[in-house]
Amino acid sequence: MTEAQSVTEVEEDGPAYWRVAIVEDHRLQRLRTEELLSRQPGLRVVRSCETLDELTAWMAGSPHALPHLIVLDLVVDRGRDADPAVVERLVRSGLRVLVLSAMASVPLVRAMVRAGVSGFVGKRDTEEDIVAAVWAVLRRRQWVTPELAGVMAGDAQRPRLSDQEERALVLYASGLTVDAVAVALGVKRDTVKKYLERVKVKYADLGRPVRTKIDLNREAIRDGLMIPSPVENDRG
Repeated sequence: MTEAQSVTEVEEDGPAYWRVAIVEDHRLQRLRTEELLSRQPGLRVVRSCETLDELTAWMAGSPHALPHLIVLDLVVDRGRDADPAVVERLVRSGLRVLVLSAMASVPLVRAMVRAGVSGFVGKRDTEEDIVAAVWAVLRRRQWVTPELAGVMAGDAQRPRLSDQEERALVLYASGLTVDAVAVALGVKRDTVKKYLERVKVKYADLGRPVRTKIDLNREAIRDGLMIPSPVENDRG
């Protein structure tokens, strides 16, 4: 039975309870989230673990108990952060994902938006908001915390880049050559050059001229598309 089939069948029958999985690497936060959600009539926490990798490994061996909803922290102190590609596959399979995060990594938050998660709630939000967000997502509604809305509001001063333009910008500004970017994107060298020229034009239209790779790196970091390197952080 696939993940999507499992969720669909339960919904058609009208679930006696919704199955929830929690991914949170901080033990006290995880235990409190378990307690909070377990108190809700109609919810059952079927798995609670530290990382998304741990959860997906468990799901592979437990097809009979797949969650309807994953409450997901993004950044892991002692392990691998949540992978947007993995989240996108889970969403496409029919699972719903609610991010419960401190929103510390803006690029990762934006990647999760593109991956199709159903909602975001902050760790500084009230427990009532967390519960409301869970039920909203289970009922196929979107939930956006004011904190995330503030993060995304800065997009008004960001150029509107296509997915390929953004990928080309990030790869090139990270230090790759045009040829290497072309290989990574699976396109021709001239196509990458066109992407980068469009990026420069869009930045110029916002009064933020960029001419060099260093300029592109600076602006991509400013817009949250990239995370500064440790050296850049030390200089800051």
